[in-house]
Amino acid sequence: MKTLLRSQILTSFWRLQSPPGSFCRHNRLLIVPLSAKYGVLSHEDQQLPEYFNYASDVLDKWSQMEKDGKRPSNPAFWWIDGRGGEVRWSFEELGALSRKAARVLSDHCGLQRGDRIIILLPRIPEWWLVNVACIRTGIVAIPGISKLTAKDIQYRLQASKARGIITTEAVAPAVDSVAAECPLLKTKLMVSEGKREGWWNFRDLCTEASADHTCVKTKLRDPMMTFFTSGTTGPPKMAEHSQGSLGFRPVWKDRYWLDLTPSDTLWCTSDTGWVVALIGSLFDPWAHGSCVFAHHLPEVEPTTILNTLSRFPVTTLLSVPTLFRMLVQQDLTSYKFMSLKYCVSGGEPLNPEVMEKWKSQTGLDIYEMYGQTETGMICATVRGMKINPGSMGKPCAPYDVQIVDENTNILPPGAEGNIAINVQPQRPLGLFSQYIDNPAKTAATERGSFYITGDRGKKDDDGYIWFVGRDDDIINTAGYRIGPFEVESALLEHPAVAEAAAVSSPDPIRGEVVKAFVVLSLNSTAQDKEKLTRELQEHVKKVTAPYKYPRKMEFVQELPKTTTGKIRRNELRKKEWGDH
Repeated sequence: MKTLLRSQILTSFWRLQSPPGSFCRHNRLLIVPLSAKYGVLSHEDQQLPEYFNYASDVLDKWSQMEKDGKRPSNPAFWWIDGRGGEVRWSFEELGALSRKAARVLSDHCGLQRGDRIIILLPRIPEWWLVNVACIRTGIVAIPGISKLTAKDIQYRLQASKARGIITTEAVAPAVDSVAAECPLLKTKLMVSEGKREGWWNFRDLCTEASADHTCVKTKLRDPMMTFFTSGTTGPPKMAEHSQGSLGFRPVWKDRYWLDLTPSDTLWCTSDTGWVVALIGSLFDPWAHGSCVFAHHLPEVEPTTILNTLSRFPVTTLLSVPTLFRMLVQQDLTSYKFMSLKYCVSGGEPLNPEVMEKWKSQTGLDIYEMYGQTETGMICATVRGMKINPGSMGKPCAPYDVQIVDENTNILPPGAEGNIAINVQPQRPLGLFSQYIDNPAKTAATERGSFYITGDRGKKDDDGYIWFVGRDDDIINTAGYRIGPFEVESALLEHPAVAEAAAVSSPDPIRGEVVKAFVVLSLNSTAQDKEKLTRELQEHVKKVTAPYKYPRKMEFVQELPKTTTGKIRRNELRKKEWGDH
């Protein structure tokens, strides 16, 4: 393990070889064998298998094809740290290393099928190994952002009843500070070269572990991963996904939103705590036998992205609009992308002017997609489709997406309403299973025969979906979804704050940012509002995750409220957005 994780600096430029003629555009090498096994290739065919495991039915199949010479020689995984360090794995090596990791989790740590483990790792190779190892063992993975504070970590450990956690040396002290309040936590794993009392060194254990491991047999509906998703009136909810909703969906259809082949190399820049990281840098590219490219990216910096695209054979870039907004501010004509041919944006709407600037300077289009933690990809403009700037594209199979009114009546083209997914007569593959321990919230997502996304939009005469806005108060900034409740709760812990409301506010780079309206307490003696603003911002960073702090702040005498005393965030949001 240590040998593989300390690769040599590149000594010569490596170029992907063209695939053999047997590789077609839609990658039927793997899909056809799976469809023959399951009989589910047709979009109209709703028959689904009872059993499925992504590790054994997808990754191990690619490993065998690799051995048989039926896949190009490019890696399955290619990671760089930006300082010369590099890791490259074939599917065979990925299989062996993930089986070692599976042995560590099950044999050494004693974690069993159905147990939950929180994964707080940045973009390092072990993040991929642990996620695959969880699939092999039936342990439920809970990915999270490595920037979470001790309070965030404590809530997630307690709410999920997780028996294990794996993180880095930098985050370990925060875990230790709350571990006593989390009695169910039995296993602490650390990815580090050093040691820490009470923690197992994951790299050392993987070096010593056997690669002999038999993948568990899982059902299509068995839980596989859980994601914490922000709420507007309470703490984050736990959205559970199954083997089928994340793992089987990309191999079920012969044409999917990324349209990858085994000779493609995809780079998804998403933070490892979000569902798009799993979809865009694990499940979907590997379902199609593609190479997953990753950069450690401690900080997302435009020149680093552009230099990487110039030096490495990345064919597909998947990122948030914020990154593209940052990139078009650079002189793109001074960079030459050696292999890039497909750019995908998602997480929030992308400005048409950014698409135009990118196209004029690179010659490349940006294709938009739209999804949620609970749904995966809902809509996309896939390669070959006409691009309508500002549109999210058309529905992704197997979703039947409609615009409905409050009574779930389907609205005609051009009318604004709720973006909804038809869940009758059968709940479509891709949707989350439930909000764990919260049946009321789970039930509230469905109305009539539709799953209500909470987003509002329109559908045009050609079937394209256009995003209008959130139907709740979630703030979507730079691809991060932030619930106002957490920001407000953090502010209220400060003695100078009597009341607070957090809403979205327009921003030219991030699309939108968090703005806080603050009513000061009667005993507050603060005179310098700029100084107090900075103090409150730092306070929020310490109490909750740093990315949630309000970048804008306004001090007011009172907040608008309903007759029952609830804060009317919609009024504050309208004040911010005006004619935007």
